[in-house]
Amino acid sequence: MVVKIGIIKCGNIGMSPVIDLALDERADRKDIDVRVLGSGAKMGPEQVEEVTTKMVEEIKPDFIIYIGPNPTAPGPKKAREILSACDIPAVIIGDAPGLRAKDEIAEQGLGYIIIKCDPMIGARRQFLDPVEMAMFNSDVLRVLAGTGALRVVQNAIDAMIESVKEGKEIELPKIVINETKAVEAMEFTNPYAKAKAMAAFVIAEKVADIDVKGCFMTKEMEKYIPIVASAHEMIRYAAKLVDEARELEKAMDAVSRKPHAADGKILSKTRLMEKPE
Repeated sequence: MVVKIGIIKCGNIGMSPVIDLALDERADRKDIDVRVLGSGAKMGPEQVEEVTTKMVEEIKPDFIIYIGPNPTAPGPKKAREILSACDIPAVIIGDAPGLRAKDEIAEQGLGYIIIKCDPMIGARRQFLDPVEMAMFNSDVLRVLAGTGALRVVQNAIDAMIESVKEGKEIELPKIVINETKAVEAMEFTNPYAKAKAMAAFVIAEKVADIDVKGCFMTKEMEKYIPIVASAHEMIRYAAKLVDEARELEKAMDAVSRKPHAADGKILSKTRLMEKPE
């Protein structure tokens, strides 16, 4: 059986660029077929309604993933209304502001995955340009991958895929990814590597608080520019901590790898020169 997955990307969080790729990293899975619709950087109600309606009415997948910033904002709220009213199982993936809406999301009959270490960017025109945006997101992506947050998301979606393949009702995830859940998923062997990954996760959480302060709570340019710049420096060092953690695991030949088989099963290995089973 081939499971059809619909992914809606509106706006961008660090997880957005890889949410579909993480399900089929070698592009050789035979059990899934993924369709992605998006509204680019914008996530207003009109843009979100257009792509969400198209996904529900035209593509009609087995289940839908909506991913983007701040599930409490007007655009994501519109998506939740549409998804709640349709008969297709759906899950909302968002950043820390989604914590305020998780109970409401559940009441709407939707699943949720809230990623606490996926921080808001320093979106001040006097600071942010396309290069800075790309570098920030690359650092965030390293934190998401290296701490285990990415693996938690991938495991949750793979569980939904298996439910469809087995003809079972999908159990929609209700997950808040904190540093404990993330590092457990990465199965660190070296305790120092685990500690570095946890530190990276917590730093990334704090980046969001600082960027909110710089973008929304501080009015004077001479004050908010160094605030958002400091947040970007923090995520850069969080990414370095993740690299250090992985190097420790590599030195022990103990990196946890979980590749997909062609039939979608999740395999496992730690030694570099062994086959995954």
